[in-house]
Amino acid sequence: MAEKQKLTKAGYKKLEDEMSYLINVVREEVKAQLAEARAQGDLSENADYDAARNKQGEVEKRIKEIENILVDAEIIEESKANTKKVGLGTTVTIRFLEDNSEKSFMIVATVETNPFAGRISNSCPLGKALVGRGVGEIVEVKAARNYKVEILKIEIK
Repeated sequence: MAEKQKLTKAGYKKLEDEMSYLINVVREEVKAQLAEARAQGDLSENADYDAARNKQGEVEKRIKEIENILVDAEIIEESKANTKKVGLGTTVTIRFLEDNSEKSFMIVATVETNPFAGRISNSCPLGKALVGRGVGEIVEVKAARNYKVEILKIEIK
């Protein structure tokens, strides 16, 4: 039995939307590209046909990946009650003790990660170190070069 993939409500919805888009829009576009390439004749040396088949494979693979994630997903309820400890769905503001800079991150499941948008995984070194900790705690992050952070604030956004 596969382990449940923990997702925020927003992450679950985003995956549902992506799958719907792939099925209803992209899949139809690829079918049209395949039909157009077939109409050109000889498929053995048809680059358009090969490109469309490759795209079709990528689209179908991604649809299957999303289906597998969603079927085993556990949606994490985000509520005001869980702002005492860092966990999935919480936004945590930390201070890097090395340079005294502050940064906020939302803790999300691996499939929702986007560090450039301030969304880090609960399984990355920083996420692992923060999960289960509370405001005021100083946490050592085990990475290529260990560093320490202080948790300043935990909230639901």
